[in-house]
Amino acid sequence: MREWTTLANLCIPDGIQTGPFGAQLHQSDYSSEGTPVIMPVDLVDGGVSEARIARVSDTHVNRLARYRVRTGDLVYARRGDVGRASLISDDENGWLCGTGCLKATPDVNKIDSKYLYYLMSQADVIGWLVNHAKGTTMLNLNTGILASVPLLCESDLAVQRRIAGVLSAYDGLIENNRKQIKLLEEAAQRLYKEWFVDLKFPGHETTPIIDSLPEGWSKRAINEVCERIQSGSTPSRKYAGFWSKEEYRWFKTAELKDCYLFDSEECISEEALNNTAVKLYPANTILMAIYASPTLGRLGILTEESTFNQAALALIPNRCYISVEWLYLKLRELRDEFNQIARGAGQQNISGEIVKQYEIVVPDKGVVSAFTARVSPLFKAVRNAQQKMNAAREARDRLLPELMSGEIEV
Repeated sequence: MREWTTLANLCIPDGIQTGPFGAQLHQSDYSSEGTPVIMPVDLVDGGVSEARIARVSDTHVNRLARYRVRTGDLVYARRGDVGRASLISDDENGWLCGTGCLKATPDVNKIDSKYLYYLMSQADVIGWLVNHAKGTTMLNLNTGILASVPLLCESDLAVQRRIAGVLSAYDGLIENNRKQIKLLEEAAQRLYKEWFVDLKFPGHETTPIIDSLPEGWSKRAINEVCERIQSGSTPSRKYAGFWSKEEYRWFKTAELKDCYLFDSEECISEEALNNTAVKLYPANTILMAIYASPTLGRLGILTEESTFNQAALALIPNRCYISVEWLYLKLRELRDEFNQIARGAGQQNISGEIVKQYEIVVPDKGVVSAFTARVSPLFKAVRNAQQKMNAAREARDRLLPELMSGEIEV
C-alpha cells in the first residue's frame, strides 16, 4: 500500500540536520590524515568519493560528534546541485557530514534506507527540491525544505526491501564496472609515471642525455603538439531553435569527470551550428574544464562529433608528435599546476592562451608510439566498462518510477 507522507515522517526525531557551519569548522582545521569530512563535491553517483576528500583530526571529530554519519543515512548537497545525494555505507560509517551538506537519518521501523534513497532519487522529487530551494544565483536547501518534501511511499517494509533489491542489482553492476575502471586507470597512470616521470622507458639505460633531456626528447608548448586548441560556446537560450533533443551533443563542464563522453544532458540544433559561434569537434577530442575549482582540469574524451560550452577547452593532438592517450595522461599530470596558476592569479579559471603556451617535455615519437601501444587496450577497456555502466544506469532509471508507483510489482 502506498500513501503520501514527508521525509520528516520517515526519519527519526530531529533526524534531518545541517552540517557544521564555517564558524565551527575552519579551513585551518583540515589535515591530510584523520576522519574524512563529506562535502558536496564528494557526493558522486549515490556514493562518496575519496578522491579529494578533506580530513580532520580526532580532536575535531570529538568536538563535532553530532555531525557523524551512520550507515543508512542520506547526505544531501545543501548548495548548488541540491538534488545530489548519497547513501552512507558501512565504509563511511562514523565520517563527518561537512559544511555545505545536510544529513537525514531514516527510522528503520518505518522505511528501508536503500528504498528511501531510491524514493528520493526520482526526477519529480528532485524537481520539487529544486523548485523549493532558496536563492537565484545559487540554490540552497535547508532542513525545513528537505523535511517537507512530499513522498508517495510504500508502507510495507518487505515490499520496500524487494524494490530496493531490484534497483540495487543494477547499482551493483555499476559499482563493479567503476572498480574495474579505477584499476585500469591506475595501471595506465603507473606506466605513464614510470616512463615519463621516472624516465624508466624502454632503452633508457643506453639513451644519451642531451641538455638534461633524453636524446630525441624536446621542450615544446602544448600548442606546438596539437592540431587545434579552442574553447567552446553556448548558443543563446533566448531562441529555442538553437536547442534540440537529439541532434548534436553539447557538453557542460559538470559532465567532464575524467571519462569518455557519450550522452550529454543537452543538445544543439543544425540551426545553432549555422548561426552561432558553436563548432563541432571530432571523436577522440580531449575536453578540459578551465573554469572554477573544483572542476578546473577535469577531462573528457569525445566518443562522437560533439561540441561544448565556453568553460572548457578542446585539445586535438597532432599524431606526428603525440597520441590522445599520452596527452590525456599528461593533462592529468598537469592538473595541480593549472590549479595553482589559477589560484595564483586570484581567479577561478585558467585561460586558453596559458594552456596553449604552457611548456611540456615531449618524448621521442618512437617512445610515444610504444607507450600508446601498451595503454591503448587499457583505454578501450575503460570505454567498454563505461558503456556497461551507462546501460545499467539507464535500465535502473527506467525501472525506478515504475517500481515506485506500483506500475511494476515485485
